[in-house]
Amino acid sequence: MPARKKAPTKSPGTRSGAARSERKTAARKKAAKKGTTRRKTAAKKKSVRKKAGTTKKAAEKKKVGKKTTEKKVAKKKASKKAAKNKVLKKKATAKRRKTVPTKARKKGSAAAGTASKRRTTRRQSRANDRDIYGIQPYRARAGEDYMNEKQLEHFREILLGWKVELMQEADRTVHHMQHEASNFPDPNDRATQESEFGLELRTRDRERKLLKKIDQALVRIDDGSYGFCEETGDEIGLQRLEARPVATLGVEAQERREVAERQYRDHDDRYR
Repeated sequence: MPARKKAPTKSPGTRSGAARSERKTAARKKAAKKGTTRRKTAAKKKSVRKKAGTTKKAAEKKKVGKKTTEKKVAKKKASKKAAKNKVLKKKATAKRRKTVPTKARKKGSAAAGTASKRRTTRRQSRANDRDIYGIQPYRARAGEDYMNEKQLEHFREILLGWKVELMQEADRTVHHMQHEASNFPDPNDRATQESEFGLELRTRDRERKLLKKIDQALVRIDDGSYGFCEETGDEIGLQRLEARPVATLGVEAQERREVAERQYRDHDDRYR
């Protein structure tokens, strides 16, 4: 039998050093493993965060894209509807034109134009030919003398018609006050009736003064001084006499009189 070799015996110092080295290597390996695991977890977290951000951005982009597409679709639909409406209108107008002949259309337009012209002329004639107490306004001819016999007769008729109307109004008020006056038991009704009668009497008083002026104008027509200003002797004018047949002053003289009345109303009783 061969002799067994004896294992080399280690000293206790060498054994403790080897254990220490093994421990250090094991600790290093553990630390290395921990670092790698931490790095891996951090990388995983970063990747998860990136994926979440990308998914959010993608979702937002999808929403924006959907909205834009919806707007585009709505615009296209509106444009299509407008185009359809235009086409339908064109077709309707074409059908109408086919049904109505061109001559009839021309006749209708000409008739409408003539009707409108007639209406305007009628309105103008009505505005110009307004009756004054049943008498149409006087139309002077070219080269006609001022205040000739025709004009004097025209204004005489106007003044007489005005006088008759005022007399009829006075008779109506007298009849109203005689027959319709009653003694109401309520004081408020009596007060309203008295106020109405007072108004009517005031208007009749003004009309009484107007009757005097009408009589004076008729006298001037007989004298031949009608239609001329009392202060300057100039012509008053047909238009002013048509508007105010009792006028005795021209426009400028009347303005001067009104200014004097405003200035000397409180000082001189002559202009009252």
